[in-house]
Amino acid sequence: MASPLVTPPLVKTRALNCPNCGAALALRGFGHTLTVVCPNCLAALDTSEPDIKILGQIQEAQRCDLKIPLGTRGKLAGAEWEAIGFQQRVVVEEGDSWDEYLLFNPYKGFRYLTEYQGHWNFVTPLEPMPQRLALGGRPAVSFEGRIFRHFSGCQAVTSFVLGEFPWRVQAGEKVICDDFIHPPFVLSSETTQDEITWSRGEYTPAAAIWQAFSLPGKPERPRGVYLNQPSPYQGRSSMWPVCFLMLLLLAGLAMFFAVFSRENVVFRNSYHFSTLQPEPSFVTPVFNIDGRPSGLQLTVHADVNNNWVYFNFALINDDTGSAYDFGREVSYYHGADSDGSWSEGGQTSTAYLPSVPPGRYYLRVEPEMDPAGPYRNGTKKYNAVAYDITIRHEVPNYAWFWIAGVLLLVPPVISSLRRRSFEQQRWAQSGGPVTPSSMLMSAVGSVIESIGE
Repeated sequence: MASPLVTPPLVKTRALNCPNCGAALALRGFGHTLTVVCPNCLAALDTSEPDIKILGQIQEAQRCDLKIPLGTRGKLAGAEWEAIGFQQRVVVEEGDSWDEYLLFNPYKGFRYLTEYQGHWNFVTPLEPMPQRLALGGRPAVSFEGRIFRHFSGCQAVTSFVLGEFPWRVQAGEKVICDDFIHPPFVLSSETTQDEITWSRGEYTPAAAIWQAFSLPGKPERPRGVYLNQPSPYQGRSSMWPVCFLMLLLLAGLAMFFAVFSRENVVFRNSYHFSTLQPEPSFVTPVFNIDGRPSGLQLTVHADVNNNWVYFNFALINDDTGSAYDFGREVSYYHGADSDGSWSEGGQTSTAYLPSVPPGRYYLRVEPEMDPAGPYRNGTKKYNAVAYDITIRHEVPNYAWFWIAGVLLLVPPVISSLRRRSFEQQRWAQSGGPVTPSSMLMSAVGSVIESIGE
C-alpha cells in the first residue's frame, strides 16, 4: 500500500498594526520575530507578546537607502530567501559603516547578507564554536579543517535598523567584532555582555546578488581589496612548475649543444703592434671553414696593463668578397686606493658571428692605441702590445640561452608580484601591524603555494 504524500506545512505571514502610527505590518519571520521596526514611523516594536510595546524611536535623519528592499525574494545557496530586516553598523573608532540584510527561509532559518564598499558576503550563523589557537604570534581559529588568521577587531554600534529581527535589536547597540579570514571565507565573532556568537561569511560577487534578487540597475563597483576577497591570482594554475620544466629543457638543450658542437679552431696566431708602425692594418693568410653554417667565435687576448687597445676586424670570404665587419676593445686597469686594491676590464675579449657558412676566409686586422707621446730625454714615447687571435667555428651562442631563461622567468615573477601586491593591499587594512619580515614570509609562502598548485 502506497504511503500518502507528505506536504510541507503551509506558512503564512502575521499581520498587525503599528501602535505608534497605525501602519499595517506583515511579519514574515512568524514566531521567530521578536522585534520589528516600522518602515513608516521607525518605531521599534516588541512583538514577543500579543500586547505590542514600543521599545524606542529611531530618528528619521538616520534612515538609510536599502539596496535590497525588504520583502524582496531571491535564490542563493540553493534556497529561496526573503529580505525581512536591515541594520547599519558603524565602527566606533573610525566611523566606517557596513550594511547587514537579514534573510529568512521558513525551512532553513536565517541568513545574512553584509555589504561594505561594494563587497558582499553571504553569512551563516554557527552553532559549533571554532577552536582558538596562535599562528606565528597572531591569533587564529580552526574550523572545519581550515585555519583562519585574525584580520581585525573593532567595537561597532548599530546606527539604523528597519524590519524584523529574531532578537531585540535597536539603534545604539554595541558589540565587539573580530574577523578571522581564510579567503573566500571569514569567521566573525560578536561579543556582548551576555554572549558570544559566531558566523561564517563567504565572499559573493555583487553581480550574483543582483541576479539572485533581480535588482534593478548595476551594482556598485567594489572599492579596494576586502578582507576575505579571493585573490584573482590565487585560483589560477601556477606558472612556476611550467617555468621550471621549461628551464630544465633549456638547460638540457644547452648541454646538448655544448657536447655535440665541435668548436673547431680554424685560425690561431700571435702578433705585435706598436704605435710607431706606419701602417698597422694587415690581413691574415687564407684559412678554411668547413662543415655546416654555424656560429663563429673570435677571441683576442692582449697583454695590456693599465692601457687599452681597439681592434677593427673584417672576416672576408675569399671567393665571394662578402665581409663581416666588427670591432672589439681590450682594456685592463688596476691599482690601489684608500678602499684597497681594484681592477677594471680584462685582457681578453670575444666576438660572436652567428651562422657563418663554410668557405675560404681571411681576416683583416686594424689595431688602434693612444698615439705616440711627447719627446722625453731625446726618446719618443710609444705604445706597444702583443696579442693573440683565435677563431673557432661551430660554437653555440650561450647568450641566447641566458636571454631565453630570463624571458621564461618574466611571466611567473610578474604573477607572483601581482599576487603579493594583492595580499599587501588586503593586510594593509588589518588591525595588526604589517612588518617587512611578515610580508617577506607571506611572499615566500605565496611562492611555495604557487609551486605546489
